[in-house]
Amino acid sequence: MQRHHCATSIKRTQVQPSSAQLRPYLCDMEPDADDLPLRANTNHILVRHYVLDLAVHFDRKVIGGTVVLFLEPCSSSGSAKEEAGGSPGALECRSRDADEQEDATIGLAETPTRAKNRCAGRERDAPEPRAPPGSGSAHAAAESGGSPSPRSWEANSGGDFTLLLDCCDLDVSKVEEVDVASASAAPGLLPHPVAPEGSAVPSVKPEAAFVQNLLSVPAGQWRRRQQLLSLCSRAPGAPGGGSLPFRTDRWSLQVRKKGAVSPRDFPRVLRICYETRPEGGSVRWTQDQDNRVCVYTAGSPINNRALFPCQEPPVAMSTWQAAVRAPSGCVVLMSGEEAAVPVEDGDTRSLIWHYYVTMPMPASTFTLAVGHWHQVTAENAPTLERGLRDKAARSNAAKLEAGPAELGEADLMSGLGSSSSVAKGSPLKTGSSSPAVAFCRPQESPATRKAFIFSEWLEGNLDAAGNPLERSCGDQTTRSFCQSSAGDEGLSLTDYSGTGDDAMSCSHGDYPCRFTERSARTQRVIPHRVFGPVCLLQKAQMAVLDLLPRCLAAAHTVLGVHPFPRLDVLIVPAGFSSLGMASPHIIFLSQSVLCAGTFGPREDALSLCGSRICHEIAHSWFGLLIGARDWTEEWISEGFATYLEDIIWAQAKQLSLQQTADQSDLKALLRCRRLTDELQNSEEQLQVLRPNLECTCQVGESGSSTVKHALNPDKTFMQVHYLKGYFLLRFLASQVGEKYFIDFIRVFVEKYHGQLILSQDFLQMLLVTFPNMERKGLTLGAIYADWLDRPGIPKSIPLCPDHLPPAHCLPFFCVVQWLYERNAVWSEARLVEEVKAEVGKWILLSGSPQGKGRKRKRAEPKVNYKEVTSEQLVMLLELLLEEEELSGATLEALQRTYDLQNQDAEVKHRWCELVVKHSHARAYGDVEHFLVHNQAMGVYLYGELMVQEDREQQTLARRCLSLVQEEMDQSARRVVEEMVL
Repeated sequence: MQRHHCATSIKRTQVQPSSAQLRPYLCDMEPDADDLPLRANTNHILVRHYVLDLAVHFDRKVIGGTVVLFLEPCSSSGSAKEEAGGSPGALECRSRDADEQEDATIGLAETPTRAKNRCAGRERDAPEPRAPPGSGSAHAAAESGGSPSPRSWEANSGGDFTLLLDCCDLDVSKVEEVDVASASAAPGLLPHPVAPEGSAVPSVKPEAAFVQNLLSVPAGQWRRRQQLLSLCSRAPGAPGGGSLPFRTDRWSLQVRKKGAVSPRDFPRVLRICYETRPEGGSVRWTQDQDNRVCVYTAGSPINNRALFPCQEPPVAMSTWQAAVRAPSGCVVLMSGEEAAVPVEDGDTRSLIWHYYVTMPMPASTFTLAVGHWHQVTAENAPTLERGLRDKAARSNAAKLEAGPAELGEADLMSGLGSSSSVAKGSPLKTGSSSPAVAFCRPQESPATRKAFIFSEWLEGNLDAAGNPLERSCGDQTTRSFCQSSAGDEGLSLTDYSGTGDDAMSCSHGDYPCRFTERSARTQRVIPHRVFGPVCLLQKAQMAVLDLLPRCLAAAHTVLGVHPFPRLDVLIVPAGFSSLGMASPHIIFLSQSVLCAGTFGPREDALSLCGSRICHEIAHSWFGLLIGARDWTEEWISEGFATYLEDIIWAQAKQLSLQQTADQSDLKALLRCRRLTDELQNSEEQLQVLRPNLECTCQVGESGSSTVKHALNPDKTFMQVHYLKGYFLLRFLASQVGEKYFIDFIRVFVEKYHGQLILSQDFLQMLLVTFPNMERKGLTLGAIYADWLDRPGIPKSIPLCPDHLPPAHCLPFFCVVQWLYERNAVWSEARLVEEVKAEVGKWILLSGSPQGKGRKRKRAEPKVNYKEVTSEQLVMLLELLLEEEELSGATLEALQRTYDLQNQDAEVKHRWCELVVKHSHARAYGDVEHFLVHNQAMGVYLYGELMVQEDREQQTLARRCLSLVQEEMDQSARRVVEEMVL
């Protein structure tokens, strides 16, 4: 997840949890004030599957319903735990195709039973009020939906085992054991449970054996497994069981069953009835850019524990399926392997959307978004936007209030196609029953068709006559993508398309793995859709929809098999605090990455959008397919994504080797400047990439742990793990050669996909693959010491070759020398030298009478300014920011020359900094527009406006905050309010 850079650290008062909320009896590891507790006892028992049945209530700003947990106790040998993180032994993955012929008798499209039949007859939208904590006995409090006091809870334990789940800001009304026996009694569902051959596991209850057998259904029957899990989740509560005793506190939900003294005695299937709270930190209730209500998971530091009770430690890898009810005018987007086709709820006017995943992943990756969004196509954007503008003009509304549910004119809906509209009483058609296609081809206008065909030919999707290349794959038709000669120019990357091996053995647990499917290995572009508010459809079409297939094809060339079978992209509301966030099957993009100004931008104007798309796509491999076993090692996700975004974007643009090198040098220098600035203005403890050092991935006896500094408010606005990780990877690539390094990353992905890793896994494999690195002194310990375990980065100081350091200092010397040499190369690169020349012209202008706005006595020669790219323009403005004085006339000329109002958000950010620094009042409107429409990037500017101690600027800051504070991200709002108010 991308948190945009703030060059200055803003000191804030940290809100610390009370000692009562962090009582040591909950966990054998006591966190510091800014650490996030992970309370789940994953060493004792694991959640293997979640079934969620939820309803979205916009009127009360809550999501209510049930979550059913399928549990598996960990054996004394920890085999279950190993499987959750990727078993050390090689398990052969099976293709999905084996399940396609299964006789599916239980459909997921069936409407789930209403929650009133599951939660003691209470409607999900009207749960019983909570009892005050500590009232009555533990069991009585649980029955009434309350929470007993810690002393009462402990006094009534009776030595019973306690299940701990990560939970926050949830109103839990009931926890019950599910009557698995009623589901297992259904004829023909599963073979009679048998113990694995040679198993030493003692005999267990038939219900537990049935669940274990269900969870062990092989990957080749994944669809049947999903159906059976869905059926079991709808079974009634255990006879005479009532509600199990439970207790909630600040960070956890604790559940017991009387007489269950060990994990093996504990129920294998639980149902939890609950509601979220409007103020819960995992979801964001707001309005989109059309002023329509929406809700989405915000990527909060507390992850999803305020959306549903779960096990949050990364090792708790699980699958899930969900049924989400939402008003008929809404679209529900979620992490899921198939685009959902909603069905009508027979009891309400709502639609029910079903999603599922078969790849085990941490619960933190679960993502949900519900709103009145439209699908972006090549034709719908201008028509819908024009219709909304006309309707808004007729009503003289200051803001857009019309949305897809109110647009009754048939002509407004034309061009949407069957896969893009969600009207009242009409389900969203997704074309899921049509032949599988490897890319989503939009409905093209004559004006765009030629460009589209050309780009598809470049990607190898079309032959010379413009016809799609097709191959047969079973009973489906799949377009294959052959590498064209046009794609060979540039990075000269090895393309592994077509080298798939259907018998490939993987090292992860048994799930339907795309790496074993030959068709997936040749699928350069996966099916994809783009959604957004109506007012941004045209911008999204011109940028995201046009760029997405190119970026996906480039990512496949660089990294190989796409980990997920499809992708949705959503343009999220303006209050989203990041530029982008990647989750399984879905990417959130900020409106800040869209093009500004008139439509039909040049290629360079798409740079911010393209690079951000490439960054988020890269997370499909690093961050999702391969995750960090210890969340404090964020660089494994963000460092790799930052490094790979440049390579993927260069491939997408079909740059030559020289053009790629030029762009790489310029971006490296920009990042080096940002990293240096951030390291000078942040706490050293937040600059360490492996903050747990040798204790990395250590947990308590129960499996509980903490995420170090996760709740530190400063960390939210830092990019050290992005940039420092990026430079570490560039350094390693320089030691072996970039092409060999990228090829190595491909091999690493092949080996570790579907697993959790630590830094040492990547570094050790690298050192084994390239033994010459260790001969240079670049050992694992040396890399730890220089890059991962210390704050800052090795200082870039010149070293005289005549005074070489001692042998034991050679690794550090190598790093220092590389940084010093590369910084000099980057500073003298061609694109940078061009920028320096332009900066010199502007400095001369500022000192001239013309630049100072004075009348000239005689005509001066006209200055010709060179056209620059958007990255060059960012560098130009950063260098001008170092000037103590620039005249107002010079700033106005600068604005006119580069049309700064219509540049991308990175450029506008630097322009606003110049305006604030030099108190250029005539451009304060640009600052206000930026703060209102680019909230993901504006926190730093509020600080600048206030520290200038200029009354007009401070008034501007307060006015901007008043305009957006209701829609701002909560953490960003708190920070800005402390600065401004």
